[in-house]
Amino acid sequence: MPKAATAKDRVNDALSRLESMVEERLREEKTRAEDLAARLAKLEQQHDELKKVATEVEGRLERAMEYIRSLLAADQN
Repeated sequence: MPKAATAKDRVNDALSRLESMVEERLREEKTRAEDLAARLAKLEQQHDELKKVATEVEGRLERAMEYIRSLLAADQN
């Protein structure tokens, strides 16, 4: 019986260590996931800001091209 008890204790210790390792890994992965989520949110915000800037630049370019066309048309007359 002592050998069986010793074996059982060793198995329980091994399971306990394994559970601790799994829990630690889960904590690390949760932290990593939270970090990635924060980075994604920041990138999405930057993307939205860049889209606004691109839209503004596009509008200004269109107005500038229209102005140039009107100058060219007036020059031809």
